[in-house]
Amino acid sequence: MTRKVSSQIALEMPREQAWEKLRDLSLAHNYVPGIVRTAIVSEQAEGVGASRYVYRNAKSYIQETVEEWSEGDGFLIRLHRGDKPAPPFRRAWFRYALAEYGTDRTLLTVSLEYELPWGGLGAWLEKVMEKTVQATIRDVAIAMKLFYETGQATTATALKAWKSGQKASRGLSSPGS
Repeated sequence: MTRKVSSQIALEMPREQAWEKLRDLSLAHNYVPGIVRTAIVSEQAEGVGASRYVYRNAKSYIQETVEEWSEGDGFLIRLHRGDKPAPPFRRAWFRYALAEYGTDRTLLTVSLEYELPWGGLGAWLEKVMEKTVQATIRDVAIAMKLFYETGQATTATALKAWKSGQKASRGLSSPGS
């Protein structure tokens, strides 16, 4: 069964400004927690067919290829390794979407759609992993906000500080609650 996990966050900038950052596929290491480097591996740098490697360390990477591109609004990327799916997934896609959100603000929605192999065991693991995956997707959205608004790569320390500040200011027990 395919699962979809999403997170939304307001960016304090017009959509056109957010799109200029989002469309640059080479920037992922600045906002995806755990990614240390991004390399464009296709001739084209954007649009359907553009492809990048996102590295977790010097050798471990996932390939991401754009399958849908909506100029000014967002795109869908497939996570894979060559002709095979990115482990541990049977199939996985990540969607980035922008929408107007008042004056000079933009609503960013990030979503992961995924399916694990292994039949019933995979379906059970999807359910067990859902909260962890949701927290990871939320962290990506927050890290994108921080990077887009400051122009500085989001560190684990900055991400933690932002989440702690949000909990304290809203009296929440966890981000997004």
